[in-house]
Amino acid sequence: MPNTTNKYQSISNQKIKNIDIHDRIYKFVISVLNLTKNLPKTRQNLILIDQITRSATSMGANDQEADGSLTRKDFIHNYVIVRKEGKETYYWLSVIGDTNPEFKSSLVDLLQEGKEIVKIVSSIVIKTKNKN
Repeated sequence: MPNTTNKYQSISNQKIKNIDIHDRIYKFVISVLNLTKNLPKTRQNLILIDQITRSATSMGANDQEADGSLTRKDFIHNYVIVRKEGKETYYWLSVIGDTNPEFKSSLVDLLQEGKEIVKIVSSIVIKTKNKN
């Protein structure tokens, strides 16, 4: 069994409430990428690795684009994409856990962090839309 101890769990063990959303997304993306390095390179896992790499890195890229937005409309658009990609990443993490049982328990914190990021980003979108 590969060594899966806390390489991608460390995010939730920190005092997250004080971490900037940009830092939090970045650390989540890095944790997901570190997870993919440890997965067995089966035919099925290679597909999952490709999918989750795309969705997670898209979260980070769109977060940075939102941070540099010049208009509210562009900001909202980019964070809606971050939310969608976050939900997709959560899906792929779940599939990875269910098809690689030896990793399932080590994904609990990463799945929780993904869920929390989606909630935060959803809240940012709603609050930004409701501003006058």
